[in-house]
Amino acid sequence: MTSHKYFTNLTKALFGTAVLFSASFSAQAASDSNTYGLIEPGHLRVASLGDAKPYTFTDKNGNFTGFDVEFFKNVAHRIGIDKVDFVGQDFSAILPAVANGQYDAGVAAIGITPAREKTVDFSTGYLAGYLTVLTRSDSGVKNIDTLAHKRLGVIQGTLQESYALQHFKQTDLVRFPDNNAAVSALNNGTLDAMFLDYEAAKDYTTRFKLVTAADIPSFDAPAGVAIAKGKPAFKAALDKAIKDAMQDGTWKQLYEKWFPGSPMPKQYLPNGQ
Repeated sequence: MTSHKYFTNLTKALFGTAVLFSASFSAQAASDSNTYGLIEPGHLRVASLGDAKPYTFTDKNGNFTGFDVEFFKNVAHRIGIDKVDFVGQDFSAILPAVANGQYDAGVAAIGITPAREKTVDFSTGYLAGYLTVLTRSDSGVKNIDTLAHKRLGVIQGTLQESYALQHFKQTDLVRFPDNNAAVSALNNGTLDAMFLDYEAAKDYTTRFKLVTAADIPSFDAPAGVAIAKGKPAFKAALDKAIKDAMQDGTWKQLYEKWFPGSPMPKQYLPNGQ
């Protein structure tokens, strides 16, 4: 006759095995569900800027908004993720933080360049525009030629900094962590001009009665979403979602909302309109 103790021990053994199997299965399922290699499955932590209007900026309530924010949230929804948190960083800190896994993505109108591609991977491009020299009416800066021997503010790590180093060799470059700091220096006379994105310059021109000395086309380095290297499934999903958002008119709708009156690259419009 089999004892009661035997059945008790057998039940415990079988139950323990079931628990171990269940835990193992759950861990494997969680691993399989994180096909994009995110810090937390189903949740995107995004490094961005809080003062780059109209791309990414914080509103009066401290919430991130702007073209890049709305567009990326739409793209994220298309790949099955609705939990998206933006965190403000200095621009120069975004790519290193994405590369070392602190964030799942960097979204801040980040131009795709060969130098940056050594640090991170990028999605397909989703935005292109112009670079602007912004100044005061009394600075003496009237055009590119009059920048020589002037103090020009740039944001560290940006395309503007790279362009200025290559093309404005007689200009004294002064580096800043963000646009607001540079505009403050321009307004108080510490700078003669600053070099920034065309769309951001439009906002500062209105707010501080500044003037534009030059607009320079910059279509050779379109903005992309920065992600850590070694995540092919994540990149493929982002690329498809971005292209789908362009083809169904979502990109156009958001561009018209955030950049009214600005030229619209045909390659981002439905069927190349």
